[in-house]
Amino acid sequence: MSGSNVWTRSRARMRLFPELLAQCSGEAAAYGKCVAATTTGKQELTKNMCVKEFEALRSCFQSAVSVLLQLCCI
Repeated sequence: MSGSNVWTRSRARMRLFPELLAQCSGEAAAYGKCVAATTTGKQELTKNMCVKEFEALRSCFQSAVSVLLQLCCI
């Protein structure tokens, strides 16, 4: 089993990331604002503080990936 295939697939996925991020820019901005707002001063980010924004970003990424896969692999 060759390890080069793993790296090739990883690189291919990473090349798609800028396009996915552009499609989900609103959700990414909302999540970033939530993280920034909840970590002002010495307050640390804890689990589930920005779960609503994270789930919206994750959902957007998942739909953007499924659309890209349908376009490239049909």
